[in-house]
Amino acid sequence: MEKFATLEPVRLYKTVNNRFSSTFTKPATHPLIGRLPTDLHLLLLTHLPIPDFPAYARASHATAAMADNEKVWEARWNALQVDSDQTKQLQLILDQLEEKVLSDRGEKQRVAPPTISVVVDDEFGDFASSQNTNSNALGLNTLPSQDELGDFVGATPSFSSFPPVTPSFQPARPGISFGFHLPRKDTFKSKYIRAHRLLKPLTTALSSPPHLVLLELINAAAPTTRGSTSASIKQQAQVLKLLSLFLSPRIQPLRAWNSLYASLRAAMDRFDASLLSAFDVADGNNDEEGMREAANASWDVWKGQRDGVKQGILRVGIGFSAQEWEMGKVWAEKREVFYTHGQWDPLDNLTKDGGLDFDAMDEFMNHILKSIIEHGSRAVRVFPPASQVLILFAERLANEVVGEYVTTLLTRAREVSTAVYLRANAASLRESWRMVDAIVQAASEREDSEVSREKAEDVVYQMFETNMDEYLDEEVESLKVALEGVLKSWDKQVEHSSKGNAARFLNSYNPAQVKRNVLQSFTDVLLLPVTIVPRTVGAVGGAIMTGGSAAAQGIAMLNPQRWGGNTNTAAANGAASGYSRQLEKDGRTLFDGEDEDEPDSASYRSSIQVSIPPSSSTSSTLHSPIISKESVEKLDFLLSLDAALELIHADREVLKRVETFAGYPGHYGHRVRDTIEEAFILMLQALGERHIVKGFTFAIERMNAYKPAEHEETTSVAPLLQFFELVHIGDMMQSMVQVYFDKELAPHIDKTDFLNAVVREKKRFENMLDDSVASGLNTGTQLLMNQVEHIILTMTKPREYYPPEDTPLDLGPTKGCLEAIKCLEMHCKLLKGSTSKEVLEVFYQEVGIRLIAIIQKHIKRQIISLSGGFQVIADLNTYHAFISSLKVPSITSDFSHLKMLGHVFVVEDAKDLAQIVRDVTRYGGAYRPEDIYEFIQRRSDWKKIEKVVDKTMYNLSFKEDCTIM
Repeated sequence: MEKFATLEPVRLYKTVNNRFSSTFTKPATHPLIGRLPTDLHLLLLTHLPIPDFPAYARASHATAAMADNEKVWEARWNALQVDSDQTKQLQLILDQLEEKVLSDRGEKQRVAPPTISVVVDDEFGDFASSQNTNSNALGLNTLPSQDELGDFVGATPSFSSFPPVTPSFQPARPGISFGFHLPRKDTFKSKYIRAHRLLKPLTTALSSPPHLVLLELINAAAPTTRGSTSASIKQQAQVLKLLSLFLSPRIQPLRAWNSLYASLRAAMDRFDASLLSAFDVADGNNDEEGMREAANASWDVWKGQRDGVKQGILRVGIGFSAQEWEMGKVWAEKREVFYTHGQWDPLDNLTKDGGLDFDAMDEFMNHILKSIIEHGSRAVRVFPPASQVLILFAERLANEVVGEYVTTLLTRAREVSTAVYLRANAASLRESWRMVDAIVQAASEREDSEVSREKAEDVVYQMFETNMDEYLDEEVESLKVALEGVLKSWDKQVEHSSKGNAARFLNSYNPAQVKRNVLQSFTDVLLLPVTIVPRTVGAVGGAIMTGGSAAAQGIAMLNPQRWGGNTNTAAANGAASGYSRQLEKDGRTLFDGEDEDEPDSASYRSSIQVSIPPSSSTSSTLHSPIISKESVEKLDFLLSLDAALELIHADREVLKRVETFAGYPGHYGHRVRDTIEEAFILMLQALGERHIVKGFTFAIERMNAYKPAEHEETTSVAPLLQFFELVHIGDMMQSMVQVYFDKELAPHIDKTDFLNAVVREKKRFENMLDDSVASGLNTGTQLLMNQVEHIILTMTKPREYYPPEDTPLDLGPTKGCLEAIKCLEMHCKLLKGSTSKEVLEVFYQEVGIRLIAIIQKHIKRQIISLSGGFQVIADLNTYHAFISSLKVPSITSDFSHLKMLGHVFVVEDAKDLAQIVRDVTRYGGAYRPEDIYEFIQRRSDWKKIEKVVDKTMYNLSFKEDCTIM
């Protein structure tokens, strides 16, 4: 143990006595210069005026180094926009200015005595001279004098812009020469110093009288290359732009930069006015080349003003936007189209009977499109792409001409009716949308026009923004009124007509094929072309679709109620009108195509409304039930495909109108999509809550009131048959909603988003329908089984299972069994194809479970002899065969066990019977011995065999076990 050193306690965490100590002891992120971090020094230098740099740099070695930081000079250099100029015009201007200065310097050197440039190894050489310290310290004020600067406008007066500079000896940093030529270093500081030296001499001209500033400034910058003494308009504009950027708040190159910039801006305004005059002259002469030259020069000057002050807008109180460019505004104002629109009357689009006919607006828009293509194409060719004059011209045309036309039209349409107002809105946008193609066509005159289709669309969208809130609100309100009208109309029909036409889905030979035909026809109606812009009065009187009245008729005729006809009339005319397929649409029948299993017999189709007795040739097919017109009120009349289709059609009219605005960006784009979703939700709520649920609820109430004993017909249960028709119609409605959702709504929403309001409401609608069907099927199942029990009770003879001894045995099923199975089979097959497989399986299972209970109860009421036991077995086998055809494994096994139960009635030996009763494995655990014991008590010989069975089953001996005290 002595070999090991003692462990000392280690402090895991540092103790902080003062809650502020961590803040004070935290090392600085950046090194300090004085009491301030370097990043703060850089921030200050970024906004420091250039004349203050020498004073800052003299403070210390560290501040001198900070004054040379490239980040500081990068900001200054980028503010001149020389590198960002794609045309390299600004760089060319600097080169021309340098060439001019060098040329003038060469002339003076020939007549001046020689000078010597001395280079001294002094770290602070930049600040050694006391002469003009603020500028010379950075080497920014060593330009020689100029005797003649030339003239931009043609005149060449003798003018000396700059006083001669007396050469002097100045110490400098190693490697830096204070002659004019700077070393060509690729640094932002060297680039800026070169530009500063070239541009600073031009600022002296800004101190001249206002009317001479422009002339002197242009003369001072006039190039002298190749003997030229004047600059082009483009060069003049670039010089003014460059000087405007130089005297900007971002750079602040001189102490008096603010006053100099004010003088420069006045000069630029004079220059722009002269360009505007030149542009007008060229425009009058259709001289596009002259217009282009003046426009480009004016844009450069204006852009220089904007870029020069946009960093200091709050300081100088000036703001700029492309719409304020004077030349673009003046050119647009002089277009004749703005002053001739009074000859077009918007009210010509309204007919005398309150309809719409947009031929007048079509003619008006042709005039507008012609102007856009003609003048817009010239604007693209003449003006710089960045000026967006085409878009500005189109926006003004849309707001002042087309917008005024549309507003007048909509105001009047609003007074006529809401329906006309809504159709006029959608039609007006569709007509105005033609401007987009015209703008894009005009923009194609130039590849670099910078006019995208989105910008062209925004022109039209912005024009309609003021009207969108009212329009979208009216669409929703109008849909609510339309849906309410459809529902009230149907309710009135139900009240006044309780018996509908007997031709329905159940009366069809193949309901599944009928549904496919209906859905196909419904899809065809949905795919009909939509005409938003009405051209004739008849085309928009009641619908917005092409052939609106025909489409409305096509929708109405989809209802199976309309397929049926009078069988007598059909027979008289020699045609089958019970299942009419003569609804013509586009040259073909509305319901074309036959199922391969459907016979072509016209006599069969014409007789589907009457009773069809079973026959051997059609025993495997489903026969139409007997429906007596005098039976009860038609429950299947509670739901109507006509009403459902009218509700869908009302929503589709709204959808197709609002869909015109579906491309809206931003806030109104969301509002448009919300309106589309809200309209569909309102339709689902009206169809589900106000129509389907209401119909099923009333049907269930009527089924509960049905008493089988009060009706002579035993095979069919009229209320249940009619409820099955309701299920078919409800399933058809759900299918149509699904088709409508997939065709029309899916493009506007994300179907996979389970949180979407439309997806949730659609799921709620489907659940509502399923719940209604399930509730009705529960009641219907009970009603059906009551009927089955009634059939078995009434059609089973008193001694059906206890025949006389001399009666010959007939091993076929009893009449009660056959009729019960016939009733069950018919109703089960009627429901097939009208609901989901899961619901159908549950229905079959309920039927089987309740049928077992009925059969067991029926057997317990009988007295069964040995010969009658074979009759019981025959009936049980028949029930088992029927249940097996339903293909529901759970109830099939139950009936297999029930079928085995029949053997207890045909075993003669009592001991053998007792062994069968005790063998619980024989019935798969479905029956206990006590249950079997109850059944064997119905044997006619039970009194004879009771003691033997009891003794064998329970090992009982009454003599030994029973003692009477």
